[in-house]
Amino acid sequence: MTSTASSPETRQGRPAEEQQPSSWQHRLRRFGHAAQRRGDVRTRLVPPYARPGNRLWAALGVPRQVSEPLVRWSGWLGPLGVALVAGVLRFWNLGSPKAVIFDETYYAKDAWALIHKGYELSWPDKINDEVVKQGGDVALPTDPSYVVHPPVGKYVIGVGEWLFGLDPFGWRFMTAVLGTLSVLMLCRIGRRLFRSTFLGCLAGALLTVDGLHFVMSRTALLDQVLMFFVLAAFGCFLVDRDKARAKLAAALPVDADGIARPDAYVAETLRIGWRPWRWAAGLCLGLAFATKWNGLYIMVFFCLMTVLWDAGARRVAGAYRPYLAALKRDVLPAFVTTVPVAIGTYLLSWLGWILSPSDGTGGYYRDWAATAGKGGGWTWLPDWLRSLWHYENKVYDFHVGLSSPHTYQSNPWSWIVDGRPVSYFYESPPPGQDGCPADTKEKCAREVLALGTPLLWWAAAFALLYVLWRWFFRRDWRAGAIVCGVAAGYLPWFMYQERTIFYFYAVVFVPFLCLALAMLIGAVLGPPGSSERRRVIGAAASGVLVLLIFWNFIYFWPIYTGQAIPIDSWRSRMWLDTWV
Repeated sequence: MTSTASSPETRQGRPAEEQQPSSWQHRLRRFGHAAQRRGDVRTRLVPPYARPGNRLWAALGVPRQVSEPLVRWSGWLGPLGVALVAGVLRFWNLGSPKAVIFDETYYAKDAWALIHKGYELSWPDKINDEVVKQGGDVALPTDPSYVVHPPVGKYVIGVGEWLFGLDPFGWRFMTAVLGTLSVLMLCRIGRRLFRSTFLGCLAGALLTVDGLHFVMSRTALLDQVLMFFVLAAFGCFLVDRDKARAKLAAALPVDADGIARPDAYVAETLRIGWRPWRWAAGLCLGLAFATKWNGLYIMVFFCLMTVLWDAGARRVAGAYRPYLAALKRDVLPAFVTTVPVAIGTYLLSWLGWILSPSDGTGGYYRDWAATAGKGGGWTWLPDWLRSLWHYENKVYDFHVGLSSPHTYQSNPWSWIVDGRPVSYFYESPPPGQDGCPADTKEKCAREVLALGTPLLWWAAAFALLYVLWRWFFRRDWRAGAIVCGVAAGYLPWFMYQERTIFYFYAVVFVPFLCLALAMLIGAVLGPPGSSERRRVIGAAASGVLVLLIFWNFIYFWPIYTGQAIPIDSWRSRMWLDTWV
């Protein structure tokens, strides 16, 4: 994921202006490869943001003294406005269906146990109806439970239960909060990535109307929590990239005309120094890993990405051997500020289990080191650490061996085209009951279907091809970053195609699909300097696509929210046989 201007600025002592494109660059021109731009190195290291225009406000008749502050604050007002819409949609009637749906049967009760005992408990098999009726008055079990996911996601869900009680609204509250905040984050991330408030807000708006993200925001599952921390880590790395490149740009020499020039010595020897945003990224990656283990793969992808970003920055600044320079100056600090921080965060997330009694009355396997784990060559380690290591080994065996068939399991090949969504809830109320119109001839259908907005996902599949082309042939680091985000959340699942896995795992990379589609729409709108005719055609095509996506979300709204609709209306929304 290198910069669009990430080739050496000096080669064999020649100025950048005298260099000629290499032979492979000439051969790739037929596929759209573009030679890099020249100019002030500072603007290529840290490109300026596009300044919003005032034409729209002028056309609406808004006075200049009012419109100028709006334009000036649009970088925050736009994202906040999009997030407000997302929040209203996600919190509307959040407690419906008033039931324990799909895997809420695990995480809602585990979260309640964690905030009261510090570890998960073994609930009776048919306790869900009692939980819905009695809420927090239901009796807590006494025996510990064997669980296969780390505790952070359940602690997050438990915050909502602590605030509002053990009921559907309480256990869904925090996923709705994180879903709303992730829209705000994506707007800001897109703005920083594309240097465009419009494209950033467009990416956030697309995430707002994605059905999978919407349903996961209204369901107490771990994957939405994982998605939030992954997106937050990506945003932290993105801010760190800009800050580090700004320090590098400030250290470069300036000629008599005030233009910064590449300098091999500065590019290869400068130490960037304190990088707090990278520490924040390590914390977020640790929280992701401590929510679900596939956060580990994402950490590997993102750490590799940020090192490549550092090498790209040093190349632009004039390094002869940018990768060697990055290896010497950046790799070790990058490792120290991410991996140990992430691992420390993971261990700290188990604090409730670690502090529980080790006499058999605490967390599951907490007493293993003092009972079945006595002896061996590792007895010098603390008992809690040996017990936790044994627990993690058993969890790993469970995950890699999970192959029990499930009605809604799917192969990752089908995810990108909405091949097999997951039904979280389904009822068939008779006419006149549970919202079913009294004049309906047949029964109604109430369903909560975890289905990505089809037109958005199908368009995003083409957008992925575009960003791959953009990354490979145009060397566009933004496209590379998007590809990395999708790959980190998607590709690891192809190693477990025999395992029981589900489509809703894809929510982790949904924000990056929205960024890919926003980037494609930006290209359709036309580059800066395009003719008026080109702009009008691009705007019309983009507007039609976005409006169709919005309409598609509205059309599927009843089966995202569990509203009762006539069975014929439900059937008309089952576009593919695999959706039933």
